[in-house]
Amino acid sequence: MWFINHQKIYFFLPEFLMMNKISTKLQEQLSTPLKIGSVIINSRVLQSPLSGVTDKVFRSLVRRYAPESMIYTEMVNATEIKHLPQLPRLMEIDPNEQPISIQLFDCRADFMAQAAEKAVKEGAKTIDINMGCPVNKITKKGGGSSLLRQPDIAEAIVKEVKKAVNVPVTVKTRLGWNDDEINIIEFAQKMQDAGASMITVHGRTREQGYTGTARWDIIAQVKQKLTIPVIANGDIFSVEDAIRCLEITKADGVMCSRGTLGYPFLVGEIDFYLKNGKKPILPTIKERLDCAKEHLIGLWEYKGQKGIFQARKHLAWYCKGFSGSAELRDQCSRINNVEEGLSLLNMESWS
Repeated sequence: MWFINHQKIYFFLPEFLMMNKISTKLQEQLSTPLKIGSVIINSRVLQSPLSGVTDKVFRSLVRRYAPESMIYTEMVNATEIKHLPQLPRLMEIDPNEQPISIQLFDCRADFMAQAAEKAVKEGAKTIDINMGCPVNKITKKGGGSSLLRQPDIAEAIVKEVKKAVNVPVTVKTRLGWNDDEINIIEFAQKMQDAGASMITVHGRTREQGYTGTARWDIIAQVKQKLTIPVIANGDIFSVEDAIRCLEITKADGVMCSRGTLGYPFLVGEIDFYLKNGKKPILPTIKERLDCAKEHLIGLWEYKGQKGIFQARKHLAWYCKGFSGSAELRDQCSRINNVEEGLSLLNMESWS
């Protein structure tokens, strides 16, 4: 059986070939719209904000395969918005990108509130507050996951931002600072009480970074305690991963992060399965390389030479899992212009 959607042909695997199958009750729940406060999203699968990745070009590729999913901008520094004469390019939103959310970070409630007001004017349907970034340059200044150690400040930020805007305010965070300080249940309850309309939990501590395994079991405990939507994040690299995660956590949806690097098809694949109960097979090598070419051209047109340098990492992510991919990754990591990249990606030997 096949189905055509957005110029892409999907061939469905028989259900008995699937490694996992979601329960009927959960399937019914997850096929309904996601309510984030006053905003209704016709998808339970979200594209995570990723610094240096989720710009307009990348988002447009994700959107092609996930037309109804919530997509997030790269996280934006509220301090920069306060002091820069012009809004940073990170906040640029195309009218066709909806539904979209702008993610902000800082530890000063007043700066965050002002930044949120500007983000809403740019078109953000929700304001997401980053309370999970583990990077030192963010945490040392009191932002990101350091807020897990400062719940009162985190609470004040949510309250202040909520007062400043007329769209839902959401939070993305982690389990805790380290294994000795896993405080996500208490922290999440505090964010809910402060007025957050949804919380996304990455199932790792700050100390873990992106190593080890995401603790979906702890996300399940958060879900049991809260009344607002809880979105599970961490180790979602396939439809099967999403199914297992949702069965374990009973979360209201999943957020895809690193699984979409070089694979902007993932959000749409999971979304389609949750709505239809059918899993598409992986795109062909040619489809992946064609997508990589489009990504390269888009970055060049949007950012010029800076886009070419950024494309190096993206092309490397696309080039995985087929004969000759290691050599192709190496060559793509050194391209200096569009022509070089297209020539490499057009090579018939890769397919």
